[in-house]
Amino acid sequence: MNVLKEALAAGMPTLDEYRSKQFLSAFGIPVSRECVAGDPAAAAAAAETIGFPVVLKVVGHALYHKTEVGGVALNLKSSDGVKAESLRLLKIPGCEALLVQEMVKGDRELVCGMTRDPQLGPCVMFGLGGIFTEALNDAVFRVAPLALSDALEMVGEIRSVKVLGAFRGQSPVKLEAVARLLVALGEIGLQHEAIQAIDINPIKIRVDGTPVAVDALITLAFTGKARR
Repeated sequence: MNVLKEALAAGMPTLDEYRSKQFLSAFGIPVSRECVAGDPAAAAAAAETIGFPVVLKVVGHALYHKTEVGGVALNLKSSDGVKAESLRLLKIPGCEALLVQEMVKGDRELVCGMTRDPQLGPCVMFGLGGIFTEALNDAVFRVAPLALSDALEMVGEIRSVKVLGAFRGQSPVKLEAVARLLVALGEIGLQHEAIQAIDINPIKIRVDGTPVAVDALITLAFTGKARR
């Protein structure tokens, strides 16, 4: 959990996307294959290792909404394309590095998270993700800790539950895998009081029904230290 300790020691308000997913992965939450690169050549080399197509994103502690600043490039299919987009992204104010990420195939997107309520403590959230998160407001909540049965009930309570079945030739969502992810979020909230909130959006569902977090942000509780 060094990434969390380092962020708290530095008084940072959040973990960036890469560090957030490193932390979540340590709790068994599936995350996309990715690595951080500091320049266009390193980004192209990383893309070749991961395999095309790839996604390229800006990394920066102050860049919470990457798409709003043009900080995401999707479906890059060549090293030249990665280098060209790297040059553009590195010019965005606040960009500290580049995140090279696999392009996860799958049409369905979910959202999961954890927020710390002043009275109830850590609460886990599950719902329809991606661009529909705010538009449809299709989400359910539970107070941690969660048993696997609690998490499975959550998954079945969203209004768009039919999307979790077989869909456009793609396999049904692996519900137990999603439920285990929700249980893990509750455990994180119980074990780490310094974490105020976790937002995983979207969780892409691969063609075989496997969930994978492709974007995440961990917000830290105020510690009284100066923010950078």
